[in-house]
Amino acid sequence: MVEAVTIENYVKFFADPYYSRVMLVTILVAVSSTLFCLVLGYPTAYLLARSKSHYKTLMIMLVVMPLFVGNAVRAAGWIVVFGHQGFLNAALIWLGVIAEPIEIMYTTTAVIVGITAFNLPFMVLTLQSVIEGIPESLEEAALGMGAGPLRAFRRVTLPLSLNGIAAGTILCFIMAMNAYATPVLLGGPRFQMMAPLVYDQISQQSNWPLGSALAFILMAATLILTLASNLMLRQRGRR
Repeated sequence: MVEAVTIENYVKFFADPYYSRVMLVTILVAVSSTLFCLVLGYPTAYLLARSKSHYKTLMIMLVVMPLFVGNAVRAAGWIVVFGHQGFLNAALIWLGVIAEPIEIMYTTTAVIVGITAFNLPFMVLTLQSVIEGIPESLEEAALGMGAGPLRAFRRVTLPLSLNGIAAGTILCFIMAMNAYATPVLLGGPRFQMMAPLVYDQISQQSNWPLGSALAFILMAATLILTLASNLMLRQRGRR
């Protein structure tokens, strides 16, 4: 461990396949969870934005309520659901879908589900505020001119909500790239992402130079991928 400014730790990161694999897993998990947040969050945000119900405030509170609970507590709740004798396995066996419990805990799937559940409220709230700003008269005009619901959505609502999509995806992607508690609790010790790896190098191994280099690389990769996705969405919006 060299206590000086050196590129040795950066060279070690790019030369060692282990660190490159951890970064690749982190990016794949972040992209996957962000896409799931968008797919699940957009319809929910649209229904909330267009709702005229007296219970709209209550529905928004139900979306916000999970944020009142800490990330570690929510991850512990998923352990109860995904455990070998957990709720999901018990329900599938009772329904006759499976004969033996399946391994869900300590897998990439469990981590993606946990991160998606944590980030989903942020996506919904971001998109809802943007969709509420789109006049309903524009959608009604498109329908009145002969466009079907899907075409009206594709030609009117979706382009006007691209700013919200960009903001929501960037927010969810950044939080997923830097997730710590969910990968540790749902992924187990064998599943590595960048944030737990940084913590392990600094806290457990006491290797501050390498941990700092990993943290800087994580920050740089997050910023580069975020800027790239933002540019892609802007170019699509101009079309």
